[in-house]
Amino acid sequence: MAQAGYKTEVQQGERFAFGENWSRFLSALNDERVAKAEDSLRSSLHVTTLEGMSLLDIGSGSGLFSLAAYRLGAAVRSFDYDADSVGCTQELYRRYEANPDRWTISQGSALDAAFLASLGEFDIVYSWGVLHHTGDMWKGLDLASKRVRENGQLLISIYNDQGWRSKYWTSVKRAYNRRPWSRPLLIVFHAPSQLFGRYIFRALTGRLKMERGMSLYHDMIDWLGGYPFEVATPADLKSFFSVRGFDLELERTVGSKQGCNEFVFRRTSQTNRVENP
Repeated sequence: MAQAGYKTEVQQGERFAFGENWSRFLSALNDERVAKAEDSLRSSLHVTTLEGMSLLDIGSGSGLFSLAAYRLGAAVRSFDYDADSVGCTQELYRRYEANPDRWTISQGSALDAAFLASLGEFDIVYSWGVLHHTGDMWKGLDLASKRVRENGQLLISIYNDQGWRSKYWTSVKRAYNRRPWSRPLLIVFHAPSQLFGRYIFRALTGRLKMERGMSLYHDMIDWLGGYPFEVATPADLKSFFSVRGFDLELERTVGSKQGCNEFVFRRTSQTNRVENP
């Protein structure tokens, strides 16, 4: 059911085919990139291991961070709305010969309250750069928060609200999906800043290898095509989770720049926890 809806939305230009992009990314995935992803999780969650913990990966995409969490010792539950992304995650599961008792993968929507409720609660709920692509970001954030058990952590990243620049990028992303003929033009026009400029800047600052194990090219395509597209300010997100019983543990923001603001929240109370399956 989810895949039928996804395919229709892609065909109508209302959604980017994330899974196709991630499928191409897997050819560039190696142990070094996996290690980078593991380091990213350790840094964000302030842990050295995830042994004995459960992690829900909402929108697993390439499967890279589900794999990283699994290799750090977590019992992982992964899902994605797109069957191609589910396939990517399953490919990494096969490639690294994962234990089925510790890693489960399925297809589902981050906006399906009944599906989310059926998964139970987790020590860590992880959703990096996903919920702003659902078409109903605030509902997705609310449902994700309900999967975090008491004293558990929620690690999310959401696109930064840049005001008029965010509106510009919304129009670019809409064109990329609704007018396929425009894609080569949009790539060529934006590559100087989104690919070559970033490459030069990262090379000059000694950060050529991306912190999260991604590749610059696939990251650019994901950025140009990523639609639906919603944004939020850090203040709005902190207020949203505060009234839901979460305390802020980590905040990494991009200032006024393009990109995702990353947060780690910890559930400290049962405030405003109402299931709506």
